[in-house]
Amino acid sequence: MQKRAQGPKKAKPDTKVPDTTPQKAEKKPNPTAKRPKVADEIRLNKYISNSGACSRRDADIYISSGTVKVNGIPVTEMGYMVKPGDVVNFDGATLTPEKKVYILLNKPKNFTTALDEGQEFRNVLELVKGSTTAKIGAIGRMDKNTTGLLLFTNDTDMIRKFTLPNQKSSKIYQVSLDKNLKFEDLEKINKGVVVDGHRVFVEDVSYIDDQPKSEIGLKLKTSNVKVVRSIFEQFDYDVLKIDRVSFAGLTKKNLPRGNWRFLTDQEVINLKNY
Repeated sequence: MQKRAQGPKKAKPDTKVPDTTPQKAEKKPNPTAKRPKVADEIRLNKYISNSGACSRRDADIYISSGTVKVNGIPVTEMGYMVKPGDVVNFDGATLTPEKKVYILLNKPKNFTTALDEGQEFRNVLELVKGSTTAKIGAIGRMDKNTTGLLLFTNDTDMIRKFTLPNQKSSKIYQVSLDKNLKFEDLEKINKGVVVDGHRVFVEDVSYIDDQPKSEIGLKLKTSNVKVVRSIFEQFDYDVLKIDRVSFAGLTKKNLPRGNWRFLTDQEVINLKNY
């Protein structure tokens, strides 16, 4: 008997319910995850700044340009951490970072911050000689007749901070004039004056109690003693003496003329927070 031709078999419907359970994504390592900090490691830009080569801001520029090497390998990563024992090469020279040093001097007369050869008066660095082996410099300038507080450090960031025109720390000066300061001139100075085309904001100016009216207290933000002198010379007064009695909260307490001391850790923190 002849078999009937059979058509194609019908596909059976798939009765299985599709698995809608979301598959767990493969966990990838987080490239930005913080690794444990190694003891005594510091940021590369701070390491460079500590060496005295340049400021942290300028160090970032050198790093991004690829001229900084750590253990012979160029590093362009911002925030790269340098570990103890790493060898850092900056612009062709191997760096040796110094510990930060902060020294406060009560400067006497006849010493100057100038470094000119053949100068008549001695340099202020002689007064702090032997205090440290670090290469320190003074913040701001003082001539031979100016006395009072002068800060030395090898912290280039701090030197830059306190020499910027817009820095915020106050300094107090006692100024001795050749004659009594007229009250109307005192009021004019109190309103602010223009020195070399720049307006100088005076925080306070006053006569000193129990002193002649030629002894004046002046509070302002500049660490440039030439500005202090120029303020009074504009009103036809000769400045006989300038004594800086306060610098960014630091005072001459327990610091006789000609003596120096290291800043405390808290004083350094205070200066950095100004």
